[in-house]
Amino acid sequence: MLQRDISQIGFLIFPGFPMACLTSMIEPLRAANEILGQTAFAWQLISETGARVVSSAQVAFDPDHPLKDTAEIDHIFILSAPQSSFEDPKTSIAVLRKLDRYGTVLGGVSGGIFPLVRAGLMDDHKCSVHWCYETAFRTEFPDFPASGDVIVRDRRRVTISGSAAAFEFAIQRIEDRLGPDMATEVACWFQHPLVRGEGVRQRVPTAQSSSTDDMLPDTVARGVALFAKHIDLPISVAEVADALGVSAKQLERKFKKSTGQSPKQYYRTMRMKAARQLVIYSKDSMASVAAAVGYGSATPMQAHYKATFGISPQEERARVNMFRVKDNMSVPSA
Repeated sequence: MLQRDISQIGFLIFPGFPMACLTSMIEPLRAANEILGQTAFAWQLISETGARVVSSAQVAFDPDHPLKDTAEIDHIFILSAPQSSFEDPKTSIAVLRKLDRYGTVLGGVSGGIFPLVRAGLMDDHKCSVHWCYETAFRTEFPDFPASGDVIVRDRRRVTISGSAAAFEFAIQRIEDRLGPDMATEVACWFQHPLVRGEGVRQRVPTAQSSSTDDMLPDTVARGVALFAKHIDLPISVAEVADALGVSAKQLERKFKKSTGQSPKQYYRTMRMKAARQLVIYSKDSMASVAAAVGYGSATPMQAHYKATFGISPQEERARVNMFRVKDNMSVPSA
């Protein structure tokens, strides 16, 4: 039977899941138990079938039990690659729906949000999507209310953008149950200087620069935001400059000073990074990928892709597929 004084957390792991997300959440909980001198948090590893699961780091994990044997648990988080899917969707989704009815909080970490949304378990809920999966997510789920916040809680759903956010969610759980002093002590154990929470946006690296999006001057940051809103329907540099109330030459100078690139180069790099998400994380044809990032045909997109990454999109997909076959992950079509 479930001990109500112990917070029970399950991690449903899929082949290719990011190991850092798992350890980042477990380690603070383990430390809290150790400092407290008793078990306040317990966790269990779950796989759909109960079989061993190999993470993206090629470290194997033996689950405690299969999904069908999961009962009376406070939280269950899906950890997976974006391409992950259930082997037996009907049965597995039914188990998760049953847990939901019994009050279990369902969640997804990093790529784990994808199978959660595909299963219909996030309907009418907001979610956090890691910036590196944003284009792939919005392409697959164009009408879904995705957020760039590091953590999103919406009723009995919790979505977490990545491993650092997973650590911070664990600290929040410690504070909820054991108070702020314990949460601070655990954070200090790991020399974690800042705990972010809900409503905090993810930091995104700027194109070909050591800065992040929150470090850019205001005019450049607003220009980047406008470019980001027009990945599929291109906007001209002149239009962006006009919207910002500066001349095109002024915008050019500001971009080069802050990012080392012209606005046109920066924008193209953004579009290529979006294309790369679709190449790696979707089954879309090259023509569809090109259309999704604002190209009328695949040929110029492929040329710009190779110029940006040093490899054609077809070669990159083939290279990634080779590892997915080895890791028993789902494989996009060529």
